[in-house]
Amino acid sequence: MSLHRKGRTALVLALVVVVAMAFRVSWNALRDIAGAIGADETAATLYPFVVDGLMALALIATLVLAGQDRTFALRVLAGYTVASLVLNYVHGLVPELHGQTVDLGRVADWDAANWALVLLATSLPVGSIYFGSDLVAKVLHHRPTSITTPTANAEESTNTERNRSSPDLVVSTPAPITPNVTALPRAVAVGFLKSKIPAKPVGAIEQPTVPLIERRAVAAESTSPRRATGRVPEVARTPRPKRTSDELLDEARKVTADWPDTRLTAEGIRREVRTSPANARTLRDTLRAERGLQVA
Repeated sequence: MSLHRKGRTALVLALVVVVAMAFRVSWNALRDIAGAIGADETAATLYPFVVDGLMALALIATLVLAGQDRTFALRVLAGYTVASLVLNYVHGLVPELHGQTVDLGRVADWDAANWALVLLATSLPVGSIYFGSDLVAKVLHHRPTSITTPTANAEESTNTERNRSSPDLVVSTPAPITPNVTALPRAVAVGFLKSKIPAKPVGAIEQPTVPLIERRAVAAESTSPRRATGRVPEVARTPRPKRTSDELLDEARKVTADWPDTRLTAEGIRREVRTSPANARTLRDTLRAERGLQVA
């Protein structure tokens, strides 16, 4: 493990050295180009950092970003690499740029090429500001997604299942208790026990003896009629003929013909005649008046 880490460190250091030397070579050409397009001494010295420095920044951004942001960083890196290559190529073709003996703003003899090269050299600093700021913003707002290997997921799911299957209580759940059903012995008639049974009186009717178990079975099988809950609808009721007042009076006279005066009450008449309390009171008053009693 330590050897692998040392090898990676040595590779990074070698890359830094190579990039630094390449920057030094490119720095000379870009400085002369900047002086040819009108930059002063300080600006010409900083110009290589604008072009090649953004290339390094875009390279770092490609290692951090992902998706469309990474594609954008690669495009910036490729564009500035081509621009630096073109300017270094022009610096090699025009010897006058080495001694800064060319006219100001004159990079090539052909006017169209000169205009294109001046436009390219002057637009690189502005592009460096724009693209560099965008890349830094994307890197700062980037949220790396955690990548888990299948082995780690499998171990995590196994631990989860183990945690779920572990009991919450320290004491284990007791086994269900099965009832111990013991059959009762059947009654056996013994001869010497007959003397203890009291004799039945003469003339008594002998009742059949039914075992207790059979009586319980019969009671369980018998179904008692259920009592109706709630009010029975008018459709389900048995229609009863409506009696007139004369018919009620005749029926009340027949029922109370042998009643004493003290029994002649509205409640008694209502129960026997099966009528309403109001009709019962009217019948009571009529019957008491017929007997010459005082009407209540």
